[in-house]
Amino acid sequence: MTKILTGGVGKIEAAGAVKALGIDAIEVAVSSDMDAAMKLRAGQADYYLGTCHTGAGASLGVLLGLMGSQACHTFGRSVPTEDEIGALLAEGKKVFGFSMDQIDTIAPLMARAIAARA
Repeated sequence: MTKILTGGVGKIEAAGAVKALGIDAIEVAVSSDMDAAMKLRAGQADYYLGTCHTGAGASLGVLLGLMGSQACHTFGRSVPTEDEIGALLAEGKKVFGFSMDQIDTIAPLMARAIAARA
């Protein structure tokens, strides 16, 4: 089972968007950024989806500091393609940030791509 944590301003909405897909191989939980970083580092979670108003700052601040830039990527306010997400996952990215107004688009894209890799 792959565990995705959601955080940031839209953490409840992001978790709901992932849960609504009904993907059996994915477990999703709402988290704080500090707790998410600790769980990712300890292997108790696999991915983090962080949201803020711009998708470029507060969504990943703590995780960027604790996990390092090699594990993090922000989409900002852009919407990635499935190929872009697949390439980022293949590079080993585990922490993703995006803006709140993109939750309904990006959270499902991310969950489907993550499930496809499992």
